[in-house]
Amino acid sequence: MPSFKPVIALSRGLEILRVVNQERESSVGSLHRATGLDKATIVRMLETLEHEGYVLRDASRAVYAPTGRALLLSQGYDQHLWIGSLAQPVMRAFRRQVGWPSDIAVFDRDAMVIAQTTREDGAMGFTRRPGFRFPVLMTSMGRAYLAFCDTSTRERIIATLAAVPGPATDLARHPRSLARLIAETRERGYALMDDRYGQEVFEGQVWALGVPVRDEHQVFASINLMLLRNAVPQDQGIAQFFGPLREAAATIAGVLTEKTRGRCRRQTWS
Repeated sequence: MPSFKPVIALSRGLEILRVVNQERESSVGSLHRATGLDKATIVRMLETLEHEGYVLRDASRAVYAPTGRALLLSQGYDQHLWIGSLAQPVMRAFRRQVGWPSDIAVFDRDAMVIAQTTREDGAMGFTRRPGFRFPVLMTSMGRAYLAFCDTSTRERIIATLAAVPGPATDLARHPRSLARLIAETRERGYALMDDRYGQEVFEGQVWALGVPVRDEHQVFASINLMLLRNAVPQDQGIAQFFGPLREAAATIAGVLTEKTRGRCRRQTWS
């Protein structure tokens, strides 16, 4: 039980900073709609955050944007590195087993983030290292994560993505199409990269198969397998590699479940 009541002003200030960071550019009106706080309170919070260097005001347009100082608040965040380090031995063994590279990624705010990869420099013409961010709705790992996370989390993610303009988030603004994709993904147990994304990013040469990394309580991450179309046709690749990919995901989930319990025990004892 907490020793003190929450500091309401601090809670409000953090909420304002969160929304400004999410919107990239915010007005007092947009913050009022997003938080429900009265406009006088919002102005006080913004002026305080500006004084501390976390937001910058563009007087000509009456909008506020986050500054580089806001990045300092995330320097201690290491979830993707922690998951990547634990997944690495399993992923290396999986690479030796199937002969094709894979990535594991976690969800972060409005994108997926690479936690670990077995791609080698120059392999298949591209390399993406841990920390690389990529779209949720266009990729096999993003779709696998979204389809298998709990309903409330999925709804929050979709609402966030729907507010982000651009083709990578269009599906979030078409709920029927997205619901159909999610249902299909859950039924078959895996997700595929969007063909348009594959054409744009990989010139149509690569396709990807993705599955969730989960236990009975949560989805930790998602993992994919990247294959060349001219070497492994999609139907053949699914038949050959879906089972091994799912097994690798289950092994990683087991490791993460055990380590998560260990973290919780240490926090309880400390």
